[in-house]
Amino acid sequence: MGISIWQLLILLAVVILIFGTKKLKNVGGDLGSAIKGFKSAVKDGDADADAAKQEKVAQDSAETADTESVKKEDKV
Repeated sequence: MGISIWQLLILLAVVILIFGTKKLKNVGGDLGSAIKGFKSAVKDGDADADAAKQEKVAQDSAETADTESVKKEDKV
């Protein structure tokens, strides 16, 4: 019940007849550019998320250090 190689070839021939090779080449190039843009956006998003996590950890550790110094001052 799967698609045979002949059915794929006929479908490819019909698509080429309808759109033409030049337009299909442009669509392929546009699709490639879109995928590259998406990958770079995801990569930038991951880098931003990592930077935000590191900043939060640094803030938490600074707050902990401040809290500990206040506790020491209260004891004295």
